[in-house]
Amino acid sequence: MLVTTTTLVEGHKAKKYFGVIAGEAIMGANVFKDMFAGIRDIVGGRSATYEKELKKAKDLAMDEMIRQAKDLGANAVLGVDLDYETVGTQGTMLMVVASGTAVLVEGDPG
Repeated sequence: MLVTTTTLVEGHKAKKYFGVIAGEAIMGANVFKDMFAGIRDIVGGRSATYEKELKKAKDLAMDEMIRQAKDLGANAVLGVDLDYETVGTQGTMLMVVASGTAVLVEGDPG
């Protein structure tokens, strides 16, 4: 499955558009992870804990989006956009949404 941020695939014509699809992932942040990340942020440096959670949430959202595209019969997802938000009363949850347009392109898009 080709997944790209571009709106077309060079050398391939879109035969069918299935419409906009999206995959969502919401991850709860553990209290101990929050404390450790806060300490790391205070002393400088990167928060590996949050980076891992961000990647995990992104991968889950992308996987869900790709599954939806396959279920529709698409072989590509174009115009992919990733949105990151914190949700919850204290912003303690991370939400990632991957969205794009499921399409069937001629030939093997890659």
